[in-house]
Amino acid sequence: MTTLVRWEPFRDVAALQSEMGRLMNGLFEGPSRVTQSWVPALDVWETDTELVYAFDLPGIPEEKIEIEVADDTLTVSAEREKVAEESGDRFYRFERRYGTFSRAVGLPQGADESKIVASYTDGVLEIRVPKPEEAKPRKIVLGRLKDVEGTASAA
Repeated sequence: MTTLVRWEPFRDVAALQSEMGRLMNGLFEGPSRVTQSWVPALDVWETDTELVYAFDLPGIPEEKIEIEVADDTLTVSAEREKVAEESGDRFYRFERRYGTFSRAVGLPQGADESKIVASYTDGVLEIRVPKPEEAKPRKIVLGRLKDVEGTASAA
């Protein structure tokens, strides 16, 4: 019995990109690395009235998170500090990322920046951006032209 599987090339490309990123990060990481760069995971979805951006920022205190909006771009920056543990435990693997990051995403054109709301709960930063109102079509009524009386002059 043959099973048909739908081929989704974009899924395969995304998986390849993810694996290449892991491979390249692994090549440059050594046991004596001082700092690591990282970018938090981001989910974006839309409701009837707004766009929602959710950043995973576990272990980052709220006061270390900066959110800026400029030129239709939302930028989130933060820093996760490395926790130095002083104990007799031996560590064999360090996978949790630390350091600073900055991530920028585009906002819909015409979004009202004053109505953007952010909340931070259980390590998830949620930013809600109201959708801009759609431009409504405007009807233009044609007026009647009035007849203008005049006299012709000969040159």
